[in-house]
Amino acid sequence: MTAQLGTLEELPADYRQSMEGERVSPLWPMMRNVLPHDRPNPVTKPALWSFERIRPLLLKAGELTPVEKAERRVLVLNDPGRGKGAMQVTSSIYVGLQLLLPGEKAPAHKHTPSAARIVVEGEGAFTIVDGEKCAMERGDLILTPGGMWHDHGHDGTEPVIWLDALDLPLFVFLEGSYAEEGELQAPRNRPDASQVEYSQPGLVPARGNGGERRRYPLLRFPWRHTEKALRAQGEHAARGEPIELDYVNPETGDSCLPTMGFTAMMLRPKETARPALRSSSAVFHVVEGAGRSTINGESFAWTRGDTFSAPVFATVEHVADGEAFLIRIHDAPLQQKLGFYEERERA
Repeated sequence: MTAQLGTLEELPADYRQSMEGERVSPLWPMMRNVLPHDRPNPVTKPALWSFERIRPLLLKAGELTPVEKAERRVLVLNDPGRGKGAMQVTSSIYVGLQLLLPGEKAPAHKHTPSAARIVVEGEGAFTIVDGEKCAMERGDLILTPGGMWHDHGHDGTEPVIWLDALDLPLFVFLEGSYAEEGELQAPRNRPDASQVEYSQPGLVPARGNGGERRRYPLLRFPWRHTEKALRAQGEHAARGEPIELDYVNPETGDSCLPTMGFTAMMLRPKETARPALRSSSAVFHVVEGAGRSTINGESFAWTRGDTFSAPVFATVEHVADGEAFLIRIHDAPLQQKLGFYEERERA
């Protein structure tokens, strides 16, 4: 039986005034706001951001504001549950679309939050992370972990746009968010680790006794490898079986970033995917294809480049018109570290 809690208004006015004077307040009238029964009551609302509609606004930003002045020329996706100017898409995930024009160099900086980029459009850009130069090709996932210097450059001829995902809201809440500025980095004269040490599955560099592992050995996950792996899995997956692959640290098998997870998904034509109810919030980015997703009863039609969100314990269904590929960004690694991640069967 659910306990009936008293309200603040039931307390005498002089008692309430005395509590205010001492900067205290009674728990019981507020308890169900922070401890609702059975499951959380999220502020986050599901939403879709159309790349086709946002892209012209981003290109206009390129005309209006030079990258040197902006430092990072980004349009932030705002959660409708939090209203105008919300610097987050879910409680723990920030997402924005970033533009880099030919010949531009985005200044070097490092910050306490961790970030990842998913390339949406264009070619010729690169990200340098602690001296490792990572090419940026469509669909690639590129990490810039917290505390690591990174800058961006563009040697191509057309605009390059990518999706930024950061655990920024978590660091803002903890009052631990800050950045340092630095000089553009000189890249090492070699390909990134995805083309050398970690180019083949199941193989890692030999170390010998006492060899030290880098905390983030793989910074770039090329989409061409991911798509190939998804297709191989799909050839043997039964009808209705999820076709998903997690991005992980190849040395440890853990999530590639401490508090954010990334999962590549393949949807087959006209097949409905109904994942379990997850305690993690999520952002879905469409790498390829078109379809429709229903989240808590609200339907969103999506196509290549679009991004949409789902709050915690959302009821989610995906149906692709044809073959489709998505990347799910989520906060399951954070919840697992805190010991409360869970999945529930659908009713």
